[in-house]
Amino acid sequence: MSMIKLLLIPLAILALVIVFIGNFLSPDDLAKCGEMPNDTTGCQKADAIIAVSGGNTPIRTSEAIKLYKNGWADLLIFSGAAQDEYSPSNAEVMRKQAIEEGVPADDILIEPTSRTTHQNAGNAEQLFEEYGINQIIVVTSPYHQRRAGLEFQRLAGTNLHVRNHPAASDPDWSMWWWLTPRGWWLAVGELIKVGAVQSGNSQ
Repeated sequence: MSMIKLLLIPLAILALVIVFIGNFLSPDDLAKCGEMPNDTTGCQKADAIIAVSGGNTPIRTSEAIKLYKNGWADLLIFSGAAQDEYSPSNAEVMRKQAIEEGVPADDILIEPTSRTTHQNAGNAEQLFEEYGINQIIVVTSPYHQRRAGLEFQRLAGTNLHVRNHPAASDPDWSMWWWLTPRGWWLAVGELIKVGAVQSGNSQ
């Protein structure tokens, strides 16, 4: 086998690994649907869109607002506490952003106490029960999408139908994420955390 072929094999394997990780961490259940809900299976309107804070929170918020304006749900939920307990919660800041972008305040709920993805899902369950929410679209950063969706499905119960939709753009996770140390740090960290969720050991 020539030296060139010996070099191409590990490069091909690396390329497959990169593609797999990118697709695995960033499931998008709305990718087949187009901009607006329709009668295609999996593309119907949801009861609520929920965006969780963390990472690039304004980008996650904007994506949730876009879905709302395109008719994917009549209710927006924002979840997340502030790092500084004396500051407004992330959820409240997200709510303010949505109102400034034209979303009626009555169409927004907030859950301001969660500090982890595990808590985002667990603490939202009360809102789901109170408002009769059975179908949600979870919005977060692409690298975080798989884990967030799993947490909501696991903690909020089997009666909840969860669809994933990551933010379209995120400075921490472009198509070139694999060229930066931070990209690999995020990828490996999320893979480990996804494993913890699937084994029931997330916190």
